[in-house]
Amino acid sequence: MPAYADYFFICLTAFLASGLTFFSGFGLGTLLVPVFALFFPIEIAIALTAIVHFLNNLFKLVLIGRHADKSIILRFGIPSMLAAVLGAWLLSSLANQPAWGQYSLKGHVFFLTPVKSIIAVLMVIFALFDLLPALRKLSFPPKFLPLGGALSGFFGGLSGNQGALRSAFLVKTGIPKEAFIATGVVIACLIDVSRLTVYSKNILAVQEQLDVWLLVAATLSAFLGAFLGSRLLQKVTIHFLQTLVGILLLLVALGLGLGWL
Repeated sequence: MPAYADYFFICLTAFLASGLTFFSGFGLGTLLVPVFALFFPIEIAIALTAIVHFLNNLFKLVLIGRHADKSIILRFGIPSMLAAVLGAWLLSSLANQPAWGQYSLKGHVFFLTPVKSIIAVLMVIFALFDLLPALRKLSFPPKFLPLGGALSGFFGGLSGNQGALRSAFLVKTGIPKEAFIATGVVIACLIDVSRLTVYSKNILAVQEQLDVWLLVAATLSAFLGAFLGSRLLQKVTIHFLQTLVGILLLLVALGLGLGWL
């Protein structure tokens, strides 16, 4: 069970990430997956993040859901919901695959597994969305919304990271900021519902090892962050925060890829 200091670290991350997700290209899943991965296997970290992410998005629906654009939800959200099942299924399948390699370092043996290697590569890719100006500004015409939904849902189910992709496809729709954010919240909820139906098997398999109070504390922290974020909706997130998130993702990707986490 994580120590009190670790509780604080996870809850602080949930609080800050939930608030930032109101007006940035990254959000709760991007930050919380790496933090949970410090304490749990990566497939469980993604599943736990999905629970907190889903409950937090339901809370945000109450705050701003009325501004969502229904036509975009149909064109983007339905494909993302279907593709999320495929991504989550692939994650579960990879989690059961044996290590493909191992090595020793200073008396410790580290195992290289397919699931960690693939998630590490995806984390590097999504980190680049926060670190490279060209990718920060990446956008696609509205005609590609169904494709964007499928890609966003698939990678959301597989790695827990899909906010940057979703933003890249929605930013050219021309809808107001409130509608943009609210529509993203609805789509994220659809993806969460889909992937949690698949993740539930992994969660139930280790339910006795899970710290329910940690989940409750992280969820409540995310609620508070979402509430304060909604009050600061007109503020703009500085690029320093995106850079910080990108560096964090790269460090966690390195740890996963080398078998340290």
